Amino acid sequence: MFTGKRDISRCLRLVEEDRAITSPAAKLPYYPLVVKRGRGATIEDVDGNMYIDFLSSAGAVNTGHCHPKVVEAIRKQTEDLILYTHVYMYHEPIIELTKELLSITPGTFRKRAYYGLAGSDANDGIIKLARIATGRPKILAYLRAYHGSTYGALSMSAVSLPMHRGLGPLLPDIYHVPYPDPYRTPFPGMTEDEVADFAIEQIRIAFSTNIPPDETAAIVIEPIQGDSGLVVPPKKYMQSLRKLCDEYGILLVSEEVQQGFGRTGKWFGIENFDVVPDAVVMGKAIASGLPLGAVVARADLMEKWQAPAHLFTAAGSPVCCAAALATISVIREENLLQNAVEVGARIKNRFFEMQKKYEIIGDVRGVGLSIGVDLVKNRDTKERHGEAAAKICYRAWERGLLLSFFSGSVLRIQPPLVITKEQADSAMDIIEESFEDFFAGDIPDSVFETVKGW
Repeated sequence: MFTGKRDISRCLRLVEEDRAITSPAAKLPYYPLVVKRGRGATIEDVDGNMYIDFLSSAGAVNTGHCHPKVVEAIRKQTEDLILYTHVYMYHEPIIELTKELLSITPGTFRKRAYYGLAGSDANDGIIKLARIATGRPKILAYLRAYHGSTYGALSMSAVSLPMHRGLGPLLPDIYHVPYPDPYRTPFPGMTEDEVADFAIEQIRIAFSTNIPPDETAAIVIEPIQGDSGLVVPPKKYMQSLRKLCDEYGILLVSEEVQQGFGRTGKWFGIENFDVVPDAVVMGKAIASGLPLGAVVARADLMEKWQAPAHLFTAAGSPVCCAAALATISVIREENLLQNAVEVGARIKNRFFEMQKKYEIIGDVRGVGLSIGVDLVKNRDTKERHGEAAAKICYRAWERGLLLSFFSGSVLRIQPPLVITKEQADSAMDIIEESFEDFFAGDIPDSVFETVKGW
């Protein structure tokens, strides 16, 4: 019987205050946790309880919480200049950051960048850029994709009915096609190559029936589909998609808001597929938690639009750019790409061992420290086991681990890239103990009603 209950009295009081005064449209509640401070891969709440962080603030703090080098870069920049809009003037941090981003993004062609405040408006910008640069109106995105909550990003997203219900009309000429899922295949028993071929054929069918390819500006794809459950597409699909885009003169956009900045063990997720996109969309981890989004694209595309087509007063502020420069430096100097590969493999191997023991683990997938564990009621039918996911995550929180699930049943494993092997092992011990509690019937049914997965 689990007896490790923690004092969360102050957390509960503050949670009730928050719920009474903030918008429910901006909250996906998991636990009554009020964060006080974070360091590295750990979090402390206002009651003094400590947690290992397997969420990285929705993948926004790849360098860990309050990395000293990032904190110092922010502090130093705030003493000189917090903001003078780059719309009117220039500043050195944005120039230095742009040179770094042009260097680390895929492709040897000449590039340019633009900035915003988040991944959402970066995605809005890519719709504008693609339409202006190609003279074509149509955008292809994917079923079960998540790109953000501004209207352009929302229009490309197709992961959750509450994101769309009552908000229409959305942007016109945005269409959705199936994402290749090697686990939940269109037909039973399909190989990865067959899944890839089938998904490409669906686009070709659309091109021959209702979406003229010569009117299609861009295909926007997450190289690993994040909020749908960390679905990793077949390599053949990504390479075939590049060829399809080349065939019809369509731009290929890699949406890296969740998978970028080392999350997969490479700077950007698309690099795992040996594919070079025409543009890369960035957000979340780019500035270790400060609000910044960006797109790097072929220079010839960027040179086809002009101000004020896409600009924001505070976009690319000196402070956010300084944080982003420090973020890139930390990832390089501390070999965080390699750490993501090594610790990610360690975590996956532990889950593979658990899969032999627990029938509810249907699939373990992911790249680097972007791992999804799909819980099912039956391995043959692959029916999602939302109750198990909710209860296991809740018990993990009670035991000292921040863990969430999305897509109804998929455990989300995305710790900061600075996480140590020892911290990862401790977190996995907590997860396994939480599985044992679930099967022992030691987690209240009320948890399933309380915890709302994405």
